[in-house]
Amino acid sequence: MTTSAFLAVAILHLMAAISPGPAVLMAARIGVTEGLKTGFSVAFGIGMGAVFWAAAALFGLALLFEYAPVLLTLFKVAGGIFLIYMAYKLWKTADEPLPLESKNKVPRSLRSGFLLGLLTQLTNPKPAILFAAIFVGTVPESTGIGVYVALLTVVFLNETIWNTMVARIFSLNVTRTVYISLKGLIDRVFGGLLAVLGVKIAAT
Repeated sequence: MTTSAFLAVAILHLMAAISPGPAVLMAARIGVTEGLKTGFSVAFGIGMGAVFWAAAALFGLALLFEYAPVLLTLFKVAGGIFLIYMAYKLWKTADEPLPLESKNKVPRSLRSGFLLGLLTQLTNPKPAILFAAIFVGTVPESTGIGVYVALLTVVFLNETIWNTMVARIFSLNVTRTVYISLKGLIDRVFGGLLAVLGVKIAAT
């Protein structure tokens, strides 16, 4: 695999990671409500989920989806249901105050944040198709394991660093102050976007 092809894959994936989707929305939501530390754990989970889908594309799961489309449909429906459920939870609690200063509030554990990020990424099977499209024609069959590891590392770093940056931006005091004052509206917007994405994933 040439250096230029490797860089092309890295840049294409970075652009895909930056584009708004369930993962970016979740990183923003956790950043604004729970801060950077938990936001990073979510971003780490998102990065690991992306590595799973990238590895699946590299090692043939995307081809399996092509020949057994019912599996892709099942993944999409399950993913859509998960995102719609998260949207429902946001709508249901939209008008509840956010106890940012409460000493009795139990923060989400780093493990819980990681699992949330991982599930958010894994319930969207479209990255497998995206990675297959990116890898076809750029990753030769003769590519060695070292290049595969390097590609998966780039995917992990792109997703984790970008979503950590999103969480950081939304964890800033000024952002959180705006969020507190407009919590009901913002939660409904977040919830609505997650629901739309859930329906889109399940239906397309």
